[in-house]
Amino acid sequence: MASSAAHLSAAQAGTITLGGDLTVNRMGYGAMRITGKGIWGPPENHAAALATLRRAVELGVNFIDTADSYGPGVSEELIAEALHPYPAGLVITTKVGWVRHGPGVWQHNASPVHIAEAVEGSLKRLRLDRIDVYQLHVPDPATSFDASMEALARLREQGKVRHIALSNVTLEHLQRALKIVPIVSVQNRYSFSDREWDYVLDFCEANGIAFIPWSPLAQSRKANEVVEKIAAARGVSTAVVSLAWALRRSPVNLLIPGTSNVRHLEDNISAAAFHLTGEEFAELSAVVPKPFWLR
Repeated sequence: MASSAAHLSAAQAGTITLGGDLTVNRMGYGAMRITGKGIWGPPENHAAALATLRRAVELGVNFIDTADSYGPGVSEELIAEALHPYPAGLVITTKVGWVRHGPGVWQHNASPVHIAEAVEGSLKRLRLDRIDVYQLHVPDPATSFDASMEALARLREQGKVRHIALSNVTLEHLQRALKIVPIVSVQNRYSFSDREWDYVLDFCEANGIAFIPWSPLAQSRKANEVVEKIAAARGVSTAVVSLAWALRRSPVNLLIPGTSNVRHLEDNISAAAFHLTGEEFAELSAVVPKPFWLR
């Protein structure tokens, strides 16, 4: 792989500042996969989940992404169990907007009432007095988007959250939200072979908003062929190549690759120090993305 474990550091990816006051390394960690199958219930290996979280922080990760719907509640509880009392500078971001009734089952709820209740649960599970970054997980088709954002803005005014962020949104959503409350990050599906949200990323870059890609790995056979060729030639994993492309694509990209395995975590973190050549970056960028629904 690209780096020995002794020299791994998320800091090698550089930093980004959220909301003018939270500076974090651009290689973070996503805590969805530390739950059970179907993102439901406890993990199969509780000790491994805790070890992965602790190792992430040891490797310089100071931005951890989770959601109240992961488990539900399980991911937040594991983060607190593994890391509380939290080290100085660690930013934990969580989300609201999905409710769960079983493995693989997701139901919208971003009503103002639910948001007001959900933040209390997240604060309790994470053992926090204030959530640094609180994200709307997804717009709710049964609730006015503006009403959801106004509810989040109230939490900010009340001091329960420091900053507001969005996930799974269009540019129109982002622009509407900005009229109500400052937005510090947007988390959308994105990779070198899935650039449907390029225009949202470009807007974020132009306006100093962090962009958090989820599902950042290859999404098609042609893309896999290209990334596998580069990975084999450079002696690294395909994940490292994909993550390195995302880091180079934009200085506002903040990555959160997730895993419940320490070895995979260390491999992902090694992408922070891996540099693609200009030719490799261009070849990956030239992959013609297919619409998500045609893959």
